[in-house]
Amino acid sequence: MRIPYAPSEPPSGSSPQVQDIYTRIAARRSPRPLIPLDLALLHNPAIADGYNALLGAIRTKSSLDEGLMELSICYIAVLTNAVYEWKAHSALAVKAGVGKEKLERLLRRDREWEGYTELERAVLAYTEESTIKVAVSDEVFERTRRLLGSDQKIMELQITIGAYNMVSRFLVGLDVTESNGGEMVVP
Repeated sequence: MRIPYAPSEPPSGSSPQVQDIYTRIAARRSPRPLIPLDLALLHNPAIADGYNALLGAIRTKSSLDEGLMELSICYIAVLTNAVYEWKAHSALAVKAGVGKEKLERLLRRDREWEGYTELERAVLAYTEESTIKVAVSDEVFERTRRLLGSDQKIMELQITIGAYNMVSRFLVGLDVTESNGGEMVVP
């Protein structure tokens, strides 16, 4: 990483607020230890706490289908060359039922989207426009909203895409886990 990781335990003499932040982040990750992303963010515990709250809500409070969410996150990783994000989320995508052949197509940037459902194609088009162009065309927005079936789900897709674009840019910019330039493979 371009900067040293923050300590995995609150530094001695930390305020009760900082100790509480470490506790909240550890609780979200439990039973696993803090991950390198956490240790990069913990250079500013207040920012790490806000990140933890936002991403925790996106991951656990969204009504968006987990497979669609992970497919979108994996495509963001491909589009932004975020190897660490790919490694974490491609495994979660497979666990959520996304076929390995679909992940292979993402890695090839095969934009024909053959073999994907109509909804998956819409989510991928939406993800690409939001990630690359930032503004999503009316056509792509309306199609995706119609297929998702609610304003809440299109909002949840958009916040997921926005959040994971933030994550990928943080990971790549600081080279968290020294993964930049590494190979992305399907688990």
